[in-house]
Amino acid sequence: MHFHHHGYVSGNPRVQAAAGVGVNRPEELPDEVDVLIVGSGPAGMLAAAQLSQFPNITTRLVERRPGRLAIGQADGIQARSVETFQAFGFAERIIAEAYRITEMAFWKPDPADPSRIIRTARPDDDPTGISEFPHLIVNQARVLDYFAEFMASAPTRMTPDYGFDFQSLEVDDDGEYPVTVTLLHTAGPREGQERTVRAKYVIGADGARSKVRQAIGCTLAGDAANHAWGVMDVLAVTDFPDIRLKCAIQSGAGGSILLIPREGGHLFRMYVDLGEVTAHTKGDIRSTTIEEVIEKANAILHPYTLDVRNVAWNSVYEVGHRLTDRFDDVLPEDIGTRTPRVFITGDACHTHSAKAGQGMNVSMQDGFNIAWKLGHVLEGRSPENLLSTYSAERQVVAKNLIDFDKQWSTLMAKKPEEFEDPTELENFYVRTMEFPAGFMTEYSPSMIVAGATHQELATGFPVGKRFKSAPVVRVCDTNPLHLGHHATADGRWRIYVFADEPLPGNPSKVTNFAEWLRNSPESPLAATPEGADIDAWYDVKVIYQQDHQSIDINAVPAVFKPEVGPFKLNYLEKVFGVDPAEDIFELRGLDRGGVVVVVRPDQYVANVLPLTATAELGEFFAGMRVGARV
Repeated sequence: MHFHHHGYVSGNPRVQAAAGVGVNRPEELPDEVDVLIVGSGPAGMLAAAQLSQFPNITTRLVERRPGRLAIGQADGIQARSVETFQAFGFAERIIAEAYRITEMAFWKPDPADPSRIIRTARPDDDPTGISEFPHLIVNQARVLDYFAEFMASAPTRMTPDYGFDFQSLEVDDDGEYPVTVTLLHTAGPREGQERTVRAKYVIGADGARSKVRQAIGCTLAGDAANHAWGVMDVLAVTDFPDIRLKCAIQSGAGGSILLIPREGGHLFRMYVDLGEVTAHTKGDIRSTTIEEVIEKANAILHPYTLDVRNVAWNSVYEVGHRLTDRFDDVLPEDIGTRTPRVFITGDACHTHSAKAGQGMNVSMQDGFNIAWKLGHVLEGRSPENLLSTYSAERQVVAKNLIDFDKQWSTLMAKKPEEFEDPTELENFYVRTMEFPAGFMTEYSPSMIVAGATHQELATGFPVGKRFKSAPVVRVCDTNPLHLGHHATADGRWRIYVFADEPLPGNPSKVTNFAEWLRNSPESPLAATPEGADIDAWYDVKVIYQQDHQSIDINAVPAVFKPEVGPFKLNYLEKVFGVDPAEDIFELRGLDRGGVVVVVRPDQYVANVLPLTATAELGEFFAGMRVGARV
């Protein structure tokens, strides 16, 4: 962690000093806000957490519940989400309390006796090492708690405003606060009274029945539900040997189970197949009792038995796949003529089955995507047209998710005898592992994603995909670490400078690049506000090709050791050498002639350039500045 640059810190360094709107922050919901977030689910809480890092932006989050979520329905945490948690500072803590998936077991009918199930495969969850982070199971409520802690410790001292239900909104493009939102008090002495708030922007994170979605004229369209599942979180005694493994269980007697062990060592979740849903059976399926779900689970598990001692939560749901055609309030005919004011995220714009463990994960990336963009626009870093990239980027991701989930949920619902290849289910799981892990997102070229013109210089950092971390060694203190783990959720762009072969102090392309970066009016650093630290908007790091012991820190160009804080202290923790055991240049296919990798605040690679392409880099960032021609 980086602290003490403003003076000695004797308390918890995770608690940042209050600043901007966080100084004497009013407890009462103001009449006017910059951003109003509706809903405290994963997308809303992550968006709020990101915006809490912008001290001069008034962001408030309203939630109809009277307090924090006690039990959440989602629990699957993909590795991409854990990477995101690392940026928010709580990956290690949530990993410690979560259940970790390392293998998945597949059970099928015994060919010798189809009334019994047997284990047929147990593949690794991440055999290719796609991420250094694990696949976790932890209750959604705990994820929200960690984001709430981060927000409360941020400069803005943000906390949710509980007890407000969204009613309606109106958008008038004139005026400083063009969105008028009507809320209803749902708790406290004002329960039943309406309240009006005016906002510059609104984020709807209010779930599958989103009123914000309805208010901007969006509808969920897609396939009707046709298969029902009973889901239960239970404590039970059983002789099923894989009760603490994630399992896909197919029964010869009919029906399937997806078993998800939960955190804490005893709790587990079961998705129990209840069969096809028709117009005639819909009512009966929905009224299925927990006792009937348990009875069905026992039939599927034969010859093993399940003695349920406690039910923490249960529900019955039908699989449906629905998507909105836009994620903001700009109608297709108005694209290019106005910028959006209202955005929808998560289940408000895409719904699907729970069995691929994607809902919470994709929703959080929705929140991450829109929040940093709003922060940059409201702070005056970027023009308003940046906001149009949100719907363009995330709608494609949601469509790909629904296409994947249709395949997975269809396979899970098939009877064993319907498979042409008895190993089809586990083969699909292994073959498509990168998608459910959250790593197939690849944003198309736009104002914030360059074309892959120079992709051959960094084949392991595909433009448009998430920045895949790798080991390096920090020069100043000789600590081995992961390069990407030091990209915190502070709203800054990252510029990773991979040096050419000469050591610092010798003539080189990286020395010339550093001179341009520090002094040229075309450098992105030139946009840094007067009085702010030179790395306030752009976090620049350099990685040399030599091991850390060969690098003279005093010979490293000054731009990689910026002066920070009121005492103008040199920040030495931005200079790295390679880890000889895992050379990042080899691991990520980096050209030995040097390369610049530009990464967005939400951890996606935006550009790959040679060290000599200073004009191209300057032009790329110039397009994001206020006043840029669009």
